[in-house]
Amino acid sequence: MSSMSFPSEHHGSSSHEQTFYSPPFDASASFQMNPLSAHPPRTPRSSIVANKSAVHVYGQAFHDPADDTEPLVVDKEDVRETEEDEEEEDKSKVEGVRVRKEEVWRDLFLTSNGRDKAFKLIQYSIRLYLLFHTSISTTRLLRRPTRPQWEAELVKRLSSTASGLSFTRKLLLLFNWLGPLTTITAQQSVPYSTEVSVEKSKKTTRPFLHTVLYAPPPVLLELVHSVADDVATLSLLGLLGKKLGDRAGRFSDWCWLLATLVGLVENGVERQMIGNLQQQVESRLYAESMTGATAKSRPKDTQIDERELSRLRKQDYWLQITRAKYIMDLIFVSYDLFRIQRFREPAKTLAGLAAAILSSMKLYHGQRNIIRKKPM
Repeated sequence: MSSMSFPSEHHGSSSHEQTFYSPPFDASASFQMNPLSAHPPRTPRSSIVANKSAVHVYGQAFHDPADDTEPLVVDKEDVRETEEDEEEEDKSKVEGVRVRKEEVWRDLFLTSNGRDKAFKLIQYSIRLYLLFHTSISTTRLLRRPTRPQWEAELVKRLSSTASGLSFTRKLLLLFNWLGPLTTITAQQSVPYSTEVSVEKSKKTTRPFLHTVLYAPPPVLLELVHSVADDVATLSLLGLLGKKLGDRAGRFSDWCWLLATLVGLVENGVERQMIGNLQQQVESRLYAESMTGATAKSRPKDTQIDERELSRLRKQDYWLQITRAKYIMDLIFVSYDLFRIQRFREPAKTLAGLAAAILSSMKLYHGQRNIIRKKPM
């Protein structure tokens, strides 16, 4: 009688059957030996313990491709676009922050420069009112033989207020020479040589007079101007003589005139450079628009050029504001230096008020940007 062989029976089975049939379960993974048992664990056969990194199919081992780790390829263009998108997101967050006017004025009034601009606006507004009041009251239609007492008292008080605000502004600008002096002394210590190693590098301290002589001319002019202003203010306080104060005040006016002319020259150079850059960006945008790119299919460079053009236009706008302020300062100081009497009071009043408005606009804009960039 013929006998039947089963896969679980290893006796009498051929080697082909052992290769063809795999064991139904992993004995080493299914059973655990009791550690308290006296019998040692049996060593599993080599046919049962197989390599886990290979898959056995009909006695053949196939390599699993998931075990290999391929190097990650990073596209530099994608990284650059991602960084630009993050920068745009940060800019949009900064632009989306709403800043109240009260916060800006609060931070401005914490500084002496902000208070100076506020007092200057009040001072020249009062002077403008007094100018119109005097010119209107002296016309033939409104001329009176006797003026009311309250009107004369009001004019006297407003004139005293304008004079007091002018003196207060001079006190607020005391010790302004510390700014340019700090800039000059920061250049006093310089490295001995850039070729020497870090361990052997030494710093040499220049003499103060040598540092002052080699300071940038605008910084040196600002230092001298601030010192002359302080001497004139101390003379008004009575600490110095009146003759010395008058000379210091006139010298301060000359420094103001030179600083205004230097500022106008620098402003013209900056506007010319920005104008050239603006023309280059506009030329690139025109060339890209002629290629037929639509709003949906415009490339990344077009968006970058549009943002750059917007930034250059804003810079040019504020340079125009600065230029107008320099012109008003030039008109004001010219009347004092050259003792021009024709239209003296109206010209100085209007120029002073216009300069106060323009400088306050710049200061307000700068403080607003500072508040926007503060971490929330």
